[in-house]
Amino acid sequence: MRMKLIGVAALLCSSLCVAAQPGEAQTATVQVRPAHAWNDPAHRMLLGATRANTRIVAVGAHGIVVLSDDNGKTFRQARSVPVSSTLTDVSFADASHGWAVGQWGVVIATADGGETWKLQRSDLTTDQPLFSVYFSDLRHGWAVGLWSLMLKTDDGGSHWTVVKLPPPPGSSKSDRNLFRIFANKGKTLFVAAEQGLVLRSRDNGTTWDYQKTGGKGSLWAGTATLDGAVYVGGLLGHLYVSRDDGDTWSPIDTGAGSSITDLTTADGRLVGVGLDGLLIEGESNTRNISAKHRQTRDPLTAIVSSGTNVPVLFSKSGVVKGD
Repeated sequence: MRMKLIGVAALLCSSLCVAAQPGEAQTATVQVRPAHAWNDPAHRMLLGATRANTRIVAVGAHGIVVLSDDNGKTFRQARSVPVSSTLTDVSFADASHGWAVGQWGVVIATADGGETWKLQRSDLTTDQPLFSVYFSDLRHGWAVGLWSLMLKTDDGGSHWTVVKLPPPPGSSKSDRNLFRIFANKGKTLFVAAEQGLVLRSRDNGTTWDYQKTGGKGSLWAGTATLDGAVYVGGLLGHLYVSRDDGDTWSPIDTGAGSSITDLTTADGRLVGVGLDGLLIEGESNTRNISAKHRQTRDPLTAIVSSGTNVPVLFSKSGVVKGD
């Protein structure tokens, strides 16, 4: 047994999970219970966030799901969530249909914009958490997590199957932690992973290959911009870009030493957040990416475009207000 940090999320809370080694049985010590209703949900630990059309949806500790319909000015808790395990990421295919994943391999789904959720999958025999989820449409989705765990669905999550991945270069087994899955405009799938590796699929997830960024640290965040660039970032502020569909990667010097936890685009710009209040911003078609730290040094976990010039930030302490 060993203490394993759940990607960036668990850097903020090392007690999120104690996981067994691959193939090692672990007695279940939890049960699937509904999420608790909090008096101030916007100030609970939030680890992943996205947009469902005009709505912002964020997920986090103890199964919390919060919703905003005013570009992040106010948040309210979802009416019904069937799990109290920590949720790490969320993805929507349209304004109504979304999926969230987290501890104990949990996958939950919504068909009403996040108001109510149902359980699609959990595994209480071994705490092999899922760190990230991505749906390309209403039927096809992927979730990734600890020790090369990858799940795939072709029916909107009614059935999830384990994807057998090839071992990474120089290894005899697939055991890398997979932290963030996303796609570019050409529908190439990417997974930011451990040891500076990026998994890539050009055939809708049928086959996967490993690409080396040149770094050695864990990559916890990734995004693709409309101009075709693909970015991944992570440990100690390391940031890499590919402009040829992941064939080659180049480092970008952000000047930051704090770890990057999330990357996205806003108004054609690359934006990101990280630990110690790290904020990253720059035009996606240049290598001029700037980094600064908020005065409050919040451990930032996620960022979402608000529809204005000011993105919405999330942290270990919940929704973050601007300086």
